[in-house]
Amino acid sequence: MTGELKFKDKVVIVTGAGGGLGKIYALEFAARGAKVVVNDLGGSSTGEGASSKAADVVVNEIKSKGGVAVANYDSVEDGEKIVATAMNNFGRVDILINNAGILRDVSFGKMTDQDWDLVYRVHMKGAYKLTRAVWNHMRDNKFGRVVMTSSAAGLYGNFGQANYGAQKMALVGFANTLAQEGKARNVNVNTIAPVAASRLTESVMPPDLLQQLKPEYIVPLVLYLCHEDTQETGSVFEVGAGWVSKVRLQRSSGVYIKDITAEKIKENWAGIENFDKPQYPTSASDSVSGILSAVSSQPATSAPLHRKPSTSAPTPSPSTSESVEVAGFASSSVFKTIQQTVATNGEELVKKINGIYLFNVKSSGKQQQWTLDLKSGKGSIQKGAGAKPSVTINVEDQDFVDIMSGKLNAQTAFMKGKIKIAGNMGLATKLGQIMQKSKL
Repeated sequence: MTGELKFKDKVVIVTGAGGGLGKIYALEFAARGAKVVVNDLGGSSTGEGASSKAADVVVNEIKSKGGVAVANYDSVEDGEKIVATAMNNFGRVDILINNAGILRDVSFGKMTDQDWDLVYRVHMKGAYKLTRAVWNHMRDNKFGRVVMTSSAAGLYGNFGQANYGAQKMALVGFANTLAQEGKARNVNVNTIAPVAASRLTESVMPPDLLQQLKPEYIVPLVLYLCHEDTQETGSVFEVGAGWVSKVRLQRSSGVYIKDITAEKIKENWAGIENFDKPQYPTSASDSVSGILSAVSSQPATSAPLHRKPSTSAPTPSPSTSESVEVAGFASSSVFKTIQQTVATNGEELVKKINGIYLFNVKSSGKQQQWTLDLKSGKGSIQKGAGAKPSVTINVEDQDFVDIMSGKLNAQTAFMKGKIKIAGNMGLATKLGQIMQKSKL
């Protein structure tokens, strides 16, 4: 058995920590050495009223056991005040558990604006305000762990919970985006969809089931996700009663319909919803790749260009140690890093990718080419044009550096025309595998 996961001197904010799951989070983090900000407005389960009692009781219990904690009674809508409590008392924030929540269950036809707005303000806006207030602290410290609390009602929908379900699914998208933005600075963001006995669930679950769904069964997953040794980020987990499962999106392989019409959609519906060969996209670029791959796999409508056979000798395969640096091009450092990646993982990448990429990079009116061959042997990269490319990429020097350093999102760059791609678009999306391994 591995050693106990400790949180000595880590500073943790837990919202909605006056009772239920939040209270157990606070107690357990404190027991493992963390300094805890116990936040609770002290309102009802429907978002009404306020009291300092709930937070004070938890803080006193932590202190009675030798732990360190302070209370905060602000609404999560005032996230900066909650974070100020942590900064003023402990000087930093390492972990944020966005746990606070309310219910205003009612069928959609009877829902009022207040029912919608109160749930939005606590769940979505509250998580935004807290996370925004800690975000730059965590980035500057190059450490942070954030956990969002979603729900099965968000992932799948649930009758009478349109307001609640909408916010809970919004938190998944929020977390997934932050996971991408925080990864380079060791700020990990994950989402849990817990099933636990609490004041929010006691009205919708039978008593015998509630006995099996103790909040204590949720806490171990959150502790693991928040530990400094854990690198998991951008994931969603269902958890309850000692059972933990990772959730992912799945899509059918889809159908390409030339000259698409509503009638052709009807004719092809069985193929559209056929999940015999599912795909599992994990990013926005993966999502777009389904469309791009379908389009690029179609036969060209124009006659192919006929070239005269080359009489020159074939380009020799470059050595992985041959320099790929070119004076005046900042992206030389990118290609040098890619060269190192190919030297280490080239054989694996050739098996996975099986394509050749030609990069046309422009800088101050000059153009330089690099060829990345992930089709032959153990892979290679060279200055200049090599074998016939599967994909051609045109990009400005600094834009390419920004993409590879994480300053510019590759999908955003593509959509804005900062990076132009020709050839096999399906292979183009696979380039992310080498780019991720070669981040500056």
